[in-house]
Amino acid sequence: MSTSARGHHKRLRVWATAVWMLALFGLALFARGAQGQTSPGGIAVGNAATIGPIELSPQPEIDAGFRLLYEVRFVEARALFQSWEKRHPEEALGPASEAASYLFEEFDRQGVLTSDFFMDDNRLLGGIQGPADPLVSKGFNDSVGRAKDLANTRLKANPQDADALFALTIATGMMADYTSFVEKRQIETLHLIRDAELTAKNLLVVSPGAADGYVALGIANYIMGCLPVYKRFLIRFGGFRGDRMLGMRQVALTASGGHYLRPYAKIELGLAAMRENQWDLARKEFDELVREFPSNPKYARELAKANSVIESGAKRK
Repeated sequence: MSTSARGHHKRLRVWATAVWMLALFGLALFARGAQGQTSPGGIAVGNAATIGPIELSPQPEIDAGFRLLYEVRFVEARALFQSWEKRHPEEALGPASEAASYLFEEFDRQGVLTSDFFMDDNRLLGGIQGPADPLVSKGFNDSVGRAKDLANTRLKANPQDADALFALTIATGMMADYTSFVEKRQIETLHLIRDAELTAKNLLVVSPGAADGYVALGIANYIMGCLPVYKRFLIRFGGFRGDRMLGMRQVALTASGGHYLRPYAKIELGLAAMRENQWDLARKEFDELVREFPSNPKYARELAKANSVIESGAKRK
């Protein structure tokens, strides 16, 4: 192989590594498309719509299913999503929600959404260990594929269909998440991220107040800001920048004004606050999660950790 060819392959490997870092938790979902649409402070929070700022029609089963996800009741959540899908076979939201249930289940199995994982740089930036559950993997791939097919069919008829764009953004972002974070196929992740960015950009043009979308942008900024200096330098060649504090502010927008992903944003905001020694903020987020989801012991454990640190006056080094 020639010197130039070796250099080319080396650059590809470096870029693939940078891309993988961006894709953790689906972090690059809105990273470039959203930044060009609405400033973080300009989003309208507290929207009274039943299903968030996109103002979809009320869907109690979808709402209830997402609540079950945050209660770690994945099988029951899927039953609700599948029941809704049968009555709405042309809607992409059902299979997109079902895909979310599989992704959350794998994250739970791997302990991703915990301070033990989030405060360990090697785990946070290096990814999960071990293979995915094969049944979860199949369920995820099947449901996310259906969601994409249904959303794309509707978008052919109306490219500004907010419901379809919302579902497609979720589905494509989760595919990037799963492919990179669980399966660690970095090159394929690059293509998925680009697809997700384009869909997100189109969604934000139609619904610039989509608060749920800002959790992905915020976590992207935060995780990229946690990377070593040389890696942050590398990702700038792809047009990405990291800012931990900006990321936390963006996640806070979803934590206060989101709908389906509001509790997820509160989890991420609380964990990021722990990393930043903002223990009062961490305690606030997990206290609210415990009150809203008292049957989930994981939130209580994180709240107890925050309380212990505050009471002892200890700081994370």
